[in-house]
Amino acid sequence: MLTGATGYVGGQLLPRLLAAGHTVRCIVRAPEHADLPGGAEVVRGDVLEGTGLAEALEGADVAYYLVHSMGGSDADFAGRDRRGAATFGDAVRAAGVPRTVYLGGLEGGDDDASEHLRSRHEVARVLRERVDELVYVRAAMIVGAGSVSFQMLRGLVERLPVMITPKWLQTRSQPVAIDDVVGTLADLADRDEVPAEVQLGGADVLTYREMVRRFASVEGRRQPLLIPVPLFTPRLSSYWVALVTPVELGMVKPLVDGLSAETVVREAPPRGLNDRPLGFDDAVRAALDA
Repeated sequence: MLTGATGYVGGQLLPRLLAAGHTVRCIVRAPEHADLPGGAEVVRGDVLEGTGLAEALEGADVAYYLVHSMGGSDADFAGRDRRGAATFGDAVRAAGVPRTVYLGGLEGGDDDASEHLRSRHEVARVLRERVDELVYVRAAMIVGAGSVSFQMLRGLVERLPVMITPKWLQTRSQPVAIDDVVGTLADLADRDEVPAEVQLGGADVLTYREMVRRFASVEGRRQPLLIPVPLFTPRLSSYWVALVTPVELGMVKPLVDGLSAETVVREAPPRGLNDRPLGFDDAVRAALDA
């Protein structure tokens, strides 16, 4: 059973699961507007409201939770995420689904300064309190054509020959290709024994500044001039990023807050999961080709 099938990661995961021979049931709010591949079963429902969940989860072996509420005019995305996770977790337990897979972010502990990453971590806690077996997949920035973080990076590189750079450009990250994320999620459907947590990163550990420069190199652009300004606050950064990239302010604010946290893999996944991740340059090329 797959939530988030109309989102970017879920939309990449669905055909992968179908191609592997799985029967996949998707819960979507508006099936008439959902452009899903043939072979997928579709149930009308809403995770926040709890409608359709019992029907969608009936007989499922694995439940994928790929839902988050970031963005939009309502700033309380963390509250919506808590409610959605509790509703979904209760439904999974009632249906007796043996395994739940949730995609969140690296870092994001209870003391993290980023509400975005802290909320992802809290969703995992809410689910774990309810479901029989949770696999908490924690990914760094996803490099893919439909990833909002990737679109933000691309917009900065392509639109700004000169950048006033805040401190978070020095924060290290381990960006991971969308294909590596989706491949890991799909592998978790069949694996006999799964860990409680899987940390996903790419082959390279880079600062955001290095990502900007390497992105420009991949596209064959002149290197942007980066001018550090130590007092450039995350709030000001958010307005600046929203102004020059195609990403709406409601999405930019939590993402920029999250860039102050170092998102690198601390514990490698078990053998057989993301053994040979792509490097950053190849991941960018794949995203641009897509």
